Amino acid sequence: MKTPNKIVELMLTNDRFSNWLGLEVIHLEKGKVNLKTTVKEEMLNGFEIAHGGIAYALGDSALAFSANAHGKKAVSVETSISHVQKVFLNDVLTTEVNEVSLNHKIGIYHIRVINQYDVEVAHFKGTVYISVKEW
Repeated sequence: MKTPNKIVELMLTNDRFSNWLGLEVIHLEKGKVNLKTTVKEEMLNGFEIAHGGIAYALGDSALAFSANAHGKKAVSVETSISHVQKVFLNDVLTTEVNEVSLNHKIGIYHIRVINQYDVEVAHFKGTVYISVKEW
């Protein structure tokens, strides 16, 4: 079985969007990853704040990496996000993952997206289906 680091490395190899986001893996273990990115100008919407898809994509990547780090291939089946604070140019966003529930088929995760001031800017919730395929 591959290590969590090797699994995420393999996932990132072909994940063009996560690479475009400039994701940096700060910490990784089974069921938990801390990701980091800095908001760039091309991530802003017409209101000069970060497009909601940026926090969503950060949460989605944290979900994928956290769930797959267990060694079985997992894909999301349901996700949602609540945006609770505005995100601005040059804000540094990180994720905090809580693996709420995990069994042989389903995993449930809550992910806080926080800024450089430790303020939660979004709360992402995700459910994954865990296949029998190993990494």
